[in-house]
Amino acid sequence: MWLAIDTATDRASVALGAPGGPVLEENLAGARRHASQLLPMIEALLRRSGATLDDVAGVVLSDGPGSFTGLRVGAAVAKGLVRTRGIPLWTAPSLLVRACGILDASAGDLGIERNRAGEAAVLAVTDALRGEVYAAAYRFTVDEIVVELAPSVWQPAALMQRLARPAALIGELPAALRALLEQWAEQSMIQPPAGAAHAARLIDLVGRAGGAVRVDDVTSWEPVYGRPAEAQVRWEMTHGRPLPNPAGSSS
Repeated sequence: MWLAIDTATDRASVALGAPGGPVLEENLAGARRHASQLLPMIEALLRRSGATLDDVAGVVLSDGPGSFTGLRVGAAVAKGLVRTRGIPLWTAPSLLVRACGILDASAGDLGIERNRAGEAAVLAVTDALRGEVYAAAYRFTVDEIVVELAPSVWQPAALMQRLARPAALIGELPAALRALLEQWAEQSMIQPPAGAAHAARLIDLVGRAGGAVRVDDVTSWEPVYGRPAEAQVRWEMTHGRPLPNPAGSSS
């Protein structure tokens, strides 16, 4: 079975299961609780499933963009597990994990046909602060996931010029930004809980074309933060120069 971890947002999510099989999931809201609660969440999940770490064949991690601290916590736990247990690490973008919610939503009561996701890009968004958004667009087919827009930081106006109206809009944003994108997309945003990044979706991305990818060099791997941490931005504004050797840099 696989252990999945998503800490890219204020909501920590862990899951345990096999691709295409039954999956158990634990969730916890509150960004400041990630560091203290992630390991207890994993332990609780193992107890629920009647499994131990010896039963975990690999770890799949949501690698950003998102919260700098959250991503660091998830990466530290994932690296520790794969290096000590000798198991593989796979990763997938946090926005792809959100976008996969369209498949869950299509089976619910949100009025979205399952095959609609194949007609055009599914746009996944989350708050990047300072009036910007993290955005990525994906097209889901029977055989693969096609990247229409790689995860990146956008001003809303530029994003709307870059993309055609999506078949589905999923994620979470401050009210003003959400209303702006909803007006452009001519539809309501699929918000949490359906629009949240659920770790269970990560497991089904393992082995799927265009889904999760294996990390060969776990030691040097870093999450995709998307932009500098707020602490780094404030330091650079205060001192008027770049912070030397920030986390995640190659120098």
